[in-house]
Amino acid sequence: MFKVVKDSNIRTKAVNYLRQLRYEKRSLATQQEVVSSADVVIIGGGIAGCNTLYQLTKRGVNAVLLERAKLTSGTTWHTAGLVWSLRPCDLEVKLLRDSRKVYSSLEKETGDYAGWINNGGMFISRSEIRTQEYLRLHTLGKAMGIPSQILDPNEAQKLFPLLDPSVFKMALYSPEDGTIDPSMACNALVKMASKNGGKIYEECPVLDIHYTHNLLGNKEVTAVHTDRGIIKTKCVVNCGGAWGPRVARFAGIPSLPIIPFKHAYVVCDATPEIRNAPNIRDHDVNLYIKVQGESCHVGGYESNPHMLDQVPDNLQFHMYDLDWDIFGIHMSSAASLCPKLDKIGIKSTVCGPESFTPDHKPVLGEDPNVFGLYHNCGYNSAGMMFSAGCGIQMAEWIISGRPHYNMFTFDIRRFTPGQMSRGHWMRESSHEAYVRNYSVVYPHDEPLAGRDASHDAIHQELVDDGAVMQARAGWERPAFFMPGEKIRVQQYDWGGTHDYPRNMDQRYENILKGDYTFNFSKHHELIGSEALACRNAAALFNMSYYGKLYLTGPDAQRTADLAFTSDLSKLNDRVVYSLMLNEKGGVEADVTVSILDGGSGQLHEPIFKGRGYYIVTSGFSAIHALAHLRRIIQKHKLKATVTDVSKQLCILSVQGPESQHIIQRFTDAGLSNDAFPVNTHRSIRLGKSSRNPDDKQYTCRALRVTWSGELGWELHVPSSHAIPVYRALSRTKGLKNAGWRALTSLSLEKGYHLWNADLRTDDNPIEAGLGFTCRKEGDYIGNEFVTKARKNGVTKKYAYFTLDDKVAIFGQEAIFRNGEPVGYLRRGDYAFYLDKPVGVGYITNKGAKVTKDFLKDGEYEIEVMGQRHKATLHLKSPFDPNGQRILGNYGNDEHIHEPHAGQNERAGGVE
Repeated sequence: MFKVVKDSNIRTKAVNYLRQLRYEKRSLATQQEVVSSADVVIIGGGIAGCNTLYQLTKRGVNAVLLERAKLTSGTTWHTAGLVWSLRPCDLEVKLLRDSRKVYSSLEKETGDYAGWINNGGMFISRSEIRTQEYLRLHTLGKAMGIPSQILDPNEAQKLFPLLDPSVFKMALYSPEDGTIDPSMACNALVKMASKNGGKIYEECPVLDIHYTHNLLGNKEVTAVHTDRGIIKTKCVVNCGGAWGPRVARFAGIPSLPIIPFKHAYVVCDATPEIRNAPNIRDHDVNLYIKVQGESCHVGGYESNPHMLDQVPDNLQFHMYDLDWDIFGIHMSSAASLCPKLDKIGIKSTVCGPESFTPDHKPVLGEDPNVFGLYHNCGYNSAGMMFSAGCGIQMAEWIISGRPHYNMFTFDIRRFTPGQMSRGHWMRESSHEAYVRNYSVVYPHDEPLAGRDASHDAIHQELVDDGAVMQARAGWERPAFFMPGEKIRVQQYDWGGTHDYPRNMDQRYENILKGDYTFNFSKHHELIGSEALACRNAAALFNMSYYGKLYLTGPDAQRTADLAFTSDLSKLNDRVVYSLMLNEKGGVEADVTVSILDGGSGQLHEPIFKGRGYYIVTSGFSAIHALAHLRRIIQKHKLKATVTDVSKQLCILSVQGPESQHIIQRFTDAGLSNDAFPVNTHRSIRLGKSSRNPDDKQYTCRALRVTWSGELGWELHVPSSHAIPVYRALSRTKGLKNAGWRALTSLSLEKGYHLWNADLRTDDNPIEAGLGFTCRKEGDYIGNEFVTKARKNGVTKKYAYFTLDDKVAIFGQEAIFRNGEPVGYLRRGDYAFYLDKPVGVGYITNKGAKVTKDFLKDGEYEIEVMGQRHKATLHLKSPFDPNGQRILGNYGNDEHIHEPHAGQNERAGGVE
């Protein structure tokens, strides 16, 4: 095994030398009192803070950076500094590309070497499933212009001579990968920021963040209090890293989902043959190897990491002693891949604090509770990789109100208040994210940690009826049903580490393993039976986790006019599908809006003056939509209130050809097209039987809307009445319980959009084929960009694809037109009624306009794990072109109705 240098004198000298380099006096830092005001104050002088300062000052913003000690003294200074190219997510690929551009251009900007080394990177696969994952990355890279090569073991060994070709199956090589020196990069960034007018204050701890409550009762940042004075500002960026939660508490935010861990690597003795070799990631054994000169830096992610309660305020350039009982597994893995490393010594060990989050994504964006407080932290040991790209987006976010990219998966608004108020949820979820950092990313991954954070009222009833749950934004919702089984999500057992015993009941874990594939799920036929039950008879979907909001107040109508793209000047019983846009015309949410008049005072029909609106949006983005509405109210100083009643109401949706007959058994309300038209709502009474007046009756709001493309209703029931209503419906002959896996398949088959997948904040409604939702008159937010796109055309366009080959597609597969890559699928699934794979994506034309002729004239292929499959492009879904099924028009025999092309343009949906 490795020879470990235990001489404490040598180690002390190494540490002191590093400290000396980083403590040397910087002419860029000032020692005098701080300025009295600034446009933006950045707290934290690590790589995230330096990148943010650089990007803001580059755009002419008067920005100040405050560091309580020395620049890089927190977690930045000890990072390995690896920068890769390929990730299983298009956003991350874009951010990595931007980071590489920033780092590679710093030397030219500053005139000094900035620490960027472009030595390439290589992913090692030891298994067939890992090879399939790498083939997906390779395919996505083709679509996004990121070069990569598939290498056999012998070809890989030529690039990295220490590799043993017999222990792995293949490698994926990315020539644009490299490393960045953290100290050099930060110095270069602040040098340029200073030239652009930015100010940097080292040894300037923040004592408090001042905020006030405005006339609408919302918190607003007003100043930052330091030990050298107060800086007035309306914008603060929290770049505190592992100290980020402490910075947030200054502004009255009780918690951020950031947990510090000890993270380590070792520096090996020289091996001259690796000079200029690429960096290595061996995901199958949780290992990485960084090449620096003639030395290997070896590190990884272990299953039993050290989690820290908190990091002391006065910790600077700190290193912990390495725990070889924990870290030793990485040495064994490195030796198995590179046998020569078993025979060389170790120069030094590096073990420092790093911040990790519950889903292994950074925490960015404006806090929903304090206007003007932005976060840019929680980088999960990937700060050097992402922070340069994220710095660009943060600057755009602060200056223009929204980032250029769709940043929702990094946005703090992806977390709910309920999640962030639970310390155990943050700790166990962050632990699982750390442990699974290098695990294969499957399309239908579900976490084991942080579960059961939020239930709807009928959760136990669903479990008793065989529901297998999945988690979205802390809510448990049914993925599919296994009738006759009772599968409970177990308490997180920490993988049997840290003295926790493994769960005795592992049935849920074993069911999840059925989705550990890039082929069709083990549960494919089960999900298909639920989808076809909806198409051919009727299915009952629990959609209770949806966000449910009331918009009321004297300025509710003005707020709605600004926020929603659709025409809401309709009768009070209408349900309107609408978008909410940002100032750049990007889609922040798609929602259904029910126009209301004051009701009887119940949860589903509250009392209020004037016109009000009942807004239903995706559950996983409900906080995002709520914050967007509140920002509009704040910015325009409107007297309006948004009330979240998501917990107080359940949604039971009955959809399918038989849905009208089934619901009619429980209500005396008319359900015909004349009595209850499509896209209307009303309060109805439900009972065990509509014919027996002695049965207990429950009132609810019924919406005639659908996300499956079938005849159907959503029943919005007060949670206190949800159990008896569910019991009555679920026991009805001809009605089958169905889950979200079936529903998302049905929605894609119909061609309905799913927000944050095929409809995002970086998509214009005209690009997405949703121009019909945007009124041509009015001053709704983003209108000018919609008008411009209508007039001038667009450079990308939403398209729908079907494949005749029975292959599994999930999204992120490359789209080829006439042999050239023109985009990638945003979402893919199997259409059980059409009986073929379907996908949607946006087609580009090398920056030129994309017209209908351009779309229709091409020959298309979809690349799935390296293999291209002939695809047919449709401008709309090849299912029910005229929307007849939603009207209940199924022909003489609805069960043999033939599918045909099109999309109902009055309905949409959110997951």
